[in-house]
Formats: sequence, structure tokens, C-alpha cells
Amino acid sequence: MAFYPVKLPSSSFAYLKKLISEYQFEVTVPHLIYALLGGFVVLFGMFSLLLRERLYVGEACWAFLFGIAMGPFGANIFNPRGWGDHSDETTNVITLEFTRVVLAIGVFAIGVELPKAYMARHWKSIFYLLVPVMTFGWFVCAGLIYALVPALNFRSALVIAACLTPTDPILAAAVVGGKYADKHVPAHIRHLLAAESGCNDGAAFPFLFLALYLIIDDPNVGSAVKDWFLILWLYQIILGTAIGAGVGFGFRHLMKFCEQKNLIDRHSYIAQYISLAIFTVGITVLLGSDDLLATFACGAAFAWDGFFNRQTEESNFSSVIDLLFNIATFIYLGAWIPFDHYDDPALTLTVWRLVLIALLILLLRRLPIMIALYKWIPDIKTFREAVFCGHFGPMGVGAVFISTLAAEFLHKRAGENATEQTHILEESLQPIVSFMVLVSIIIHGLSIPSFSLGRRVHSISRTWSRHAPQPDWADSTKVVGRGDANIVINRDEADLEKGEYSPEGASVMRDEEKLGESSMSSKEREEAMKEEVPADGMEILAEWQEGPHTVIERRAGPGEEVGSSCCPWRRT
Repeated sequence: MAFYPVKLPSSSFAYLKKLISEYQFEVTVPHLIYALLGGFVVLFGMFSLLLRERLYVGEACWAFLFGIAMGPFGANIFNPRGWGDHSDETTNVITLEFTRVVLAIGVFAIGVELPKAYMARHWKSIFYLLVPVMTFGWFVCAGLIYALVPALNFRSALVIAACLTPTDPILAAAVVGGKYADKHVPAHIRHLLAAESGCNDGAAFPFLFLALYLIIDDPNVGSAVKDWFLILWLYQIILGTAIGAGVGFGFRHLMKFCEQKNLIDRHSYIAQYISLAIFTVGITVLLGSDDLLATFACGAAFAWDGFFNRQTEESNFSSVIDLLFNIATFIYLGAWIPFDHYDDPALTLTVWRLVLIALLILLLRRLPIMIALYKWIPDIKTFREAVFCGHFGPMGVGAVFISTLAAEFLHKRAGENATEQTHILEESLQPIVSFMVLVSIIIHGLSIPSFSLGRRVHSISRTWSRHAPQPDWADSTKVVGRGDANIVINRDEADLEKGEYSPEGASVMRDEEKLGESSMSSKEREEAMKEEVPADGMEILAEWQEGPHTVIERRAGPGEEVGSSCCPWRRT
């Protein structure tokens, strides 16, 4: 059988050529974003186990490097600074609103996922991290910038330092989360760092606006202090926190009512993560209040009693949202980084100055004050934990947001009355902050495997089958007291509600358990429950050696949170 090629008429080729010439490929910025973001998420997801759980490098580093590679200083496919005819004002507006939404969802998720009533029980630790630690870091950063960038005066250095003071919630979740951190960082430290990162982006506003008001109202210091107290503290911070807490409190009770009356479905529970965060941001931005602090307060009040966590404990929605927003954000930041502004003689900026500033800030911004104060911070038990908390204060999306907000504030308020120093500050603000973000993503993103609290943690199985015999370690467990100079760390009761106690590789067979319970008598069920649930304070989650001390992490019993007992030189 012979095959002969089919010849199309010449008119068909002409028609095809006409179609190609008239309908070209639609290469636009939105289409490029769809392709790049979707392609990266798919590829990262395919190799996520290798990248995150074996190489221990989270999505923040990979997405940031991908953004640099695709940005204007790489393949030049994705260029956020080229939008709006290369207008800095347009770029600032886009960056400000994009980072605002990402941060709002991030801090809301932190507030929701903290153990119930965490802020009330651990307020003293949070106070130390927000007031003396942040204040010390603010002045240290300002002093280093003032000393190494001659073009800036001290007030301008205070503005830039305020952007670098807070711990970034998005980068903190990316580098201190995940399986490795779950194994190697105790739960009380992860909760403390999460709560701090949720609060201090909004808590950085007093430092930022005090410096801004001193510049705008110069030389009238009295007017600057008046604006700082009345506008910032009373209107932005106190009003914003009250609005956020009120929204969270009201919607928590509304959700309970709808649950009791069977008015809400399962999908709507999950939607609260985004909808309440956006709703709170919308209200507070319209009123001109502190939107980030309001959103965190809303999340904490919304999940204050653990009801929302119990309803959504089997859902991985928050993890999916974190992954997608983290990747999108750090791809954007990678393409946004202004590498061409790092060497500007007019601003006395050079690469070696920026490198020196970055290294000194990472070394001195938190570490000395954490070591000096850790004995007064209840949730930091040992010197190693103090060093760990002093090191992990990453700078990321929050620093970019605050620096962009400061640039917009200076542009609008100074206007025609702007001095030469104001112009220098506007031009220096984002290069210095972006370089610090670049260094922080690299250092903090890559230091998890090499610098953690858990290189000597020996995890212990946390659940067992109701029909299997009790593990051997439970029979031989020794209750350790002060006389043994050991440290006992007790989990918050809400950890049990959120499912954090499940061990690696273990699954809770809820359906099978229900079937088993239905066929058991009341006496058998009572005996099974006695086997499954240990006595209050007796369930050991993890144990490791910390210098001369044995650190034992326990969960509180089902009734109430058990207090911590420590070695003699520390208070309970």
C-alpha cells in the first residue's frame, strides 16, 4: 500500500498565514504572571518533599531566587517596576497594597492558630519582645545606618531603622514552620515567635511615625509629639486594635449561633480565613487606623476559645493559603529588588557599606538584648533558646510594606516643602531596606538546618491505638521535679484541639474509631479511654538534653493548663 502526501491548495496556506499574522500571541503582564506563578507552584509542589523536608530550604528562598531570575536583572520577563510607564509612584502603590493584603492574611492566620487565650496567658513574654527588645533594635539599627551612611542624619536613620525593627510574619512562618522546625524547635518557642511576628508589624508604627513626625514637623518637636500621641496612639493603634478585637469577638459569637442553628456549611468555615482578614483591613484602612494590628487582634479574638480551631482542625486550608501567598509574594519581591540602586555615590551608598550594615544589624539588632533579658521572659527557658530567638528575627514582607508606606507618607506630607534631606531619605529608604530583606531571606532561610534548638531532640510517640497496649515508655516515665534540676515544658491545652500532637507518620482513624466505639459497651469504652488518655501532665511529647539539664516537654491535661516547673535558678 502506497501513501501519497496530501497537498493543500495554495489558498489554504495564504489563509493560514493571514491567521498567524492577524492573531499573534498575547504576551501581556497578567498572562506572564499566570504562567510563571502557576508553573513555579506546580514544579515546587512536585519536589516539595525533597526541597523542604530533606534539604530544609523553604519556599521563601526558592521563590525569591526564581523572582530574581525572572526579574529585570535576570531574564527580564517579570518587571514590577516597569508597570505604569516605569513610574515609582505606581510601583509603590502596587507594592503597598499587595504586601498589605498578604500581611493581613498572614497575621490573621497567626492570631487564629495560636493556642486559645494565648495572648492573655503569655502577655508578659510578648511585652518584653515588643517593648524593650524592639526599642533596643530600633536604636541599634538607626545608629549603624547613621554611622555608615554619611548622607543621612539621625532622624532619617530612625525612619529606616523602624522598617527593619519588626519580625516578618510571612518569612518567619516560612523558615520556622515545616516538619524540620516541628521536630527541632519546641512548641513554646514556635508559638512565641509566631505571636511576636503577628504583633510587631503593627507595633512598629509608633517607631516609624515618631521619626516621620519629627521630620515633617521640624523644628516644632512639641507638635510632632502631639501628633504622635493623638493621631498614632489614640486613633490608629488603640482604635484599630479595638475594631479588630470587636470584629473577631462579634463574628465568633455569630459563628457559634449559626452552628447551633445549622445555618453554616463546612465550606464557609474555611472562607473565614480570607474574608474576615480582608473585611478588617477594609474597615481600618477606610478609617485610617492600624490595619495590621487590627487584623491580628481580629484573628486572636475570633479563635480565642478554640471553637474555630475545633471546627477546622481536619482542614489544611491555612497551609495551602500560606504556600500560595508565600510563593507569590517572594517571587514578586525577587523581581522588585532594586539592584541598580545599591551603588549610588550621591546617596553615599556602596555595596560594601550595605554588606557591613546588614551583617552588623543581624548580629546586634536582637541577640544582645535577648541574652540580657531572657531570664525575665517566662517563655524562654534556657540560654540556647535565647540565642535562637535572638537570631530568628527575619526581615521580609513587613519591612517592604513599612518602607513603602513611609515613602508614600513622605511624598504626600512633605510635598513642595520637602528638604534636601527628605529627598535623600526617600531615595535611600527602599535600597537599604531591600538589601536587608535580601540578606535576611538568605541567612534566615538557610540557617534552619545548621542552627536549631533540636539537634538533640528525641521525639516520643504522642498517640497510640485504643486497642493496642500502652507503650513501654509510659510505664517507666519518671515525673521530674525541682530536685532533679530538670526543666518541664507543658503544652497549651489548645494544641490538643488543633491536632498538633499527632506524630510523624501517624494518622488518627476517626471513622474507624467511631465504628469501634459504637460496638463497645459503656464499661469497655470507659476502660479504653483510661488506656488512651494519660493523667494530667503525664504525657511526654519530647525530651532532650540541654547542657546539664534534661528538658521534658509535656502537654497539660484535658482539664486545665499545667504550670511549668524549672530548675532552681529559674522561676516557675
